Amino acid sequence: MSHLYSTEELISILASERRACLNGQRLSLTVKTSGVNPLIDKYLKSEAVQKFTAYQDFKAAVHRYQREHQVSGIVWNQVTVRGKTLSFPEVNDQLIAIPGDLDILKSAKSSILNFWDEVTVGMDLYLSFRSSKDYQKITKDDVAKIANRTEWAGLCKWENPNFLEMVLQLSWGKPEEASYRRGWPDAGSDYIHAVIQGCQPIC
Repeated sequence: MSHLYSTEELISILASERRACLNGQRLSLTVKTSGVNPLIDKYLKSEAVQKFTAYQDFKAAVHRYQREHQVSGIVWNQVTVRGKTLSFPEVNDQLIAIPGDLDILKSAKSSILNFWDEVTVGMDLYLSFRSSKDYQKITKDDVAKIANRTEWAGLCKWENPNFLEMVLQLSWGKPEEASYRRGWPDAGSDYIHAVIQGCQPIC
């Protein structure tokens, strides 16, 4: 029986391949330009496009492997804020979610929201829009309304001795299409930023 690669092995393989592509050890020689816009193409080096395309082709092959062998894209992340710690699932940004992964994400939503409520007490809340170029101040009730219409959640934080920003991702649809709205309207994300009172979001 042939070896079945695990999620962790696929992540490691992709990282190695990405390094090889960036170092010019892998090129997609059939690609000369981006093919998107002739004005942009004249400023792009063909080798850079070849490196990028080689990695994208390899990543697509890994995604086909995931689907064929039902290899999960889920990794477990851990965040500690104000002395409280939460472990939660997320899809690795280089992998895709298989059908069972979405169920795992959905089942973790309530624990993520409960953790968020506990660690953001007294913080100012902002909804980002226009790809995080603008922010609008919102309330906890607004967050609850957004959460009610989404399927799954994610968390990240930025912290230093004088600053704390928590970002709550409230999403629907395929995770690999939700972050950058590539799958809009079937997939997407709203981002809520919690910051210390009087501060502004930085990310």
